[in-house]
Amino acid sequence: QVQLVESGGGSVQAGGSLRLSCAAAGSDSSAHLMAWFRQTPGKQREGVATPNCDGGTSYADSVKGRFTISKDYAKKILYLQMNNLRPEDTGMYYCAAETPGGCRRLRAGYARYWGQGTQVTVST
Repeated sequence: QVQLVESGGGSVQAGGSLRLSCAAAGSDSSAHLMAWFRQTPGKQREGVATPNCDGGTSYADSVKGRFTISKDYAKKILYLQMNNLRPEDTGMYYCAAETPGGCRRLRAGYARYWGQGTQVTVST
């Protein structure tokens, strides 16, 4: 069982930055694959930063060059650095985790473990 807790959301003006954190706890949580998803108004949940199953990371086209995912393996914390935020980035951001063999499930949005989400609001 893995528990995920996101933090770092908030309200910022367009052009601002936020860093989201996702703390993972539970057995073998350090070995799990992790990703960031978001649910924006009027749209389906989308993967913001997800692992490629053959290595590396994929970013949603709308966030490329602005968002960066990273992980502190010692602290078991996943980060999402978000720069140059836009109003269309407004939404609920979720951290997800899956066992190493479940990369495709994770990328497809069917991860076994999800956090409660953290709200990001970007104003003009």
